[in-house]
Amino acid sequence: MKQELVQKAYDIAAERYSAVGVDVEKALSKLQKVPLSLHCWQADDVTGFEQTGGSLTGGIQATGNYPGRARDLQELRADILKVKSLLPGQHRLSLHEIYGDFEGKFVDRDQVEPKHFAGWMDWGKENGMRLDFNSTSFSHPKSGDLSLANPDKGIRDFWIEHTKRCRLISEEMGKAQGDPCIMNLWVHDGSKDLTVNRLQYRQLLKESLDEIFATTYHNMKDCIEAKLFGIGLESYTVGSYDFYLGYGVRNNKIVTLDTGHFHLTERIFDKISSLLLFLPEIMLHVSRPLWWDSDHVTIMNDETLELAKEITRAGALDRVHIGLDYFDASINRVGAYVIGARATQKCLLQALLEPLATLRDFEANGQYFERLALLEEAKSLPWNAVWDMFCARNNVPVGEEFIADIQRYEREVTSKR
Repeated sequence: MKQELVQKAYDIAAERYSAVGVDVEKALSKLQKVPLSLHCWQADDVTGFEQTGGSLTGGIQATGNYPGRARDLQELRADILKVKSLLPGQHRLSLHEIYGDFEGKFVDRDQVEPKHFAGWMDWGKENGMRLDFNSTSFSHPKSGDLSLANPDKGIRDFWIEHTKRCRLISEEMGKAQGDPCIMNLWVHDGSKDLTVNRLQYRQLLKESLDEIFATTYHNMKDCIEAKLFGIGLESYTVGSYDFYLGYGVRNNKIVTLDTGHFHLTERIFDKISSLLLFLPEIMLHVSRPLWWDSDHVTIMNDETLELAKEITRAGALDRVHIGLDYFDASINRVGAYVIGARATQKCLLQALLEPLATLRDFEANGQYFERLALLEEAKSLPWNAVWDMFCARNNVPVGEEFIADIQRYEREVTSKR
């Protein structure tokens, strides 16, 4: 898109926003500082680089068989860099433990070490991407239906050791990049049918977490993530939202809210303001559930937009970490990455452009008609012209121009895999 057209539209938008008390330059300055944590597993359908040949388990599922999946470390990194080149701003990369550089050797999960991610740390520095991390309890012979909540002490200890090592890896990542590595802990533990041992499993999970978190680190941050249910584990989830909320508040841990991990009628954005009162920080995993945790590509829908608004209204952009978590294998995977990331950023921009001061004045004065009217009018303010300028200033494609770029990458790279 021609720069002069982008500039002309931006100038008009800036004037329009100024009329309702919004400084678009301040909004862009804030957005520039908000990183998304990109999820490495979108590029390869959560396969990873372990030499096991196993299938995806643990109540999650990647659907589709679009050609061009990343098959090794080099292809994965190439795809991530391609995504990075199409996104405005500076972003992070979130790794699961199964994406270590194991040099073609089998390294069991209770033996993983920081050295297996030294290459990632170097790569992150070279490419301006700070790293986040995730322990991996699924897709393993010892996963079963229970890991950290398993009554079998041998299996439970295996996963405790794995998670301890993941925390150490995260600590080393944080040291290497001079910024805390955010480590997310999610386990799939649950039951397909009725159980009469709900308390027992949750007691075991609590004891496992207590042991895992016994060591204090200063260069990583712990997150704990709940889930409603998993495929094949529909009746009971050990690590429910209530469990992790209670554990997080008591132990000063970050609670992760995954937008696919709740009942469809729950308003996840409404949880933000409550959690901020009792927790140090929040982690978000943004996806798009359709009837279940289907991990469809994030789009600019009401749920994502309301999440962004709640964060900005609370002045909590420095306390809420935003990660993506979807894995769609039915369309071009690089394209899916870019659509979801840009949609999330668009929602953040709209939130930052909200005429909040005026809206709050209306509310304080009991002018509820005026409040609702301005909320509605704000929806059609020319935020897209501001977005185009944000892209232009970051030297990434403006508007739909990224589509042709991804098509070219597919012709030249992914279609040949």
